[in-house]
Amino acid sequence: MQTLRTPDERFLALPDFPYTPGYSDIDDGDGGRLRVAWVQDGPDDGEPVLMLHGEPSWSFLYRKMIPILAGAGFRVVCPDLVGFGRSDKPTRVEDHTYARHVEWMRTLAFDVLDLRGVTLVGQDWGGLIGLRLAAEHPDRFARIVVANTGLPTGDFPMPDIWWQFRNAIQTVDDLDVGRWVQAGCAHPMSDEVRAAYDAPFPDDSYCAGPRAMPLLVPTTPEDPASAANRAAWAALSASDTPMLVAFSDSDPITGAMAPIFAREMRGAAGIDHPTIREAGHFLQEDAGEDLARAVVEFCRRRSC
Repeated sequence: MQTLRTPDERFLALPDFPYTPGYSDIDDGDGGRLRVAWVQDGPDDGEPVLMLHGEPSWSFLYRKMIPILAGAGFRVVCPDLVGFGRSDKPTRVEDHTYARHVEWMRTLAFDVLDLRGVTLVGQDWGGLIGLRLAAEHPDRFARIVVANTGLPTGDFPMPDIWWQFRNAIQTVDDLDVGRWVQAGCAHPMSDEVRAAYDAPFPDDSYCAGPRAMPLLVPTTPEDPASAANRAAWAALSASDTPMLVAFSDSDPITGAMAPIFAREMRGAAGIDHPTIREAGHFLQEDAGEDLARAVVEFCRRRSC
């Protein structure tokens, strides 16, 4: 597996993101090694909150939430998915599979960091990956927060706007990541913030990850990930692990999943699920402080 590594100078002077990354080399599943990056804040002995980003962002997306959760006493861990942020970037779309992304994050969270009693916060692909981890390793998780995400099996059709996004990501010549993140927000971003989302991708040779992820979403019942996702959905539906459904009010891609999670997940019963107001798909960017406060309140109400 051939990889690229974004030069460190691309990450200088990031607005409101002063965190020093940690790095670990893990098996790439193809006989080689990958360097995976994460940032961390809060007390080392605090309850861990694992916040997973999605497509096409990176851990910078959580910069408004990290200080609030760390200030509340939690150990906040925000990895960069392989192919994103400061993590290594396989250069071929074919190197990315759903199963590999689940395994890469499992290795980091459990083998490297040995996280236990985890509160998961998953948005977009952070949910698609994180919910698989929570279903397959329930002993590691204390709580789950789903935020503008899903766990597709291919048994139900994806919305038209998602297909438009998928097709555009595959055909556009220059994958302007900052522009895509802005398109998923309800409020305008500054030039500095947009540049920070662009930072991991100096040119299109670094963009196999963002181009691959839409292709990995199960859209037919026979998709390679469908069976595992069905099993995960069944396990989570029966689990009593508390689940907070914290979706925004303006996400046309995943918004329809909020009432389904609230209705179908045993762990979501009896919980007051917030709606994050005036926020688009990237609710962490639009209203990260509101989402962080909702997570803190949820953790305190559903303490171990």
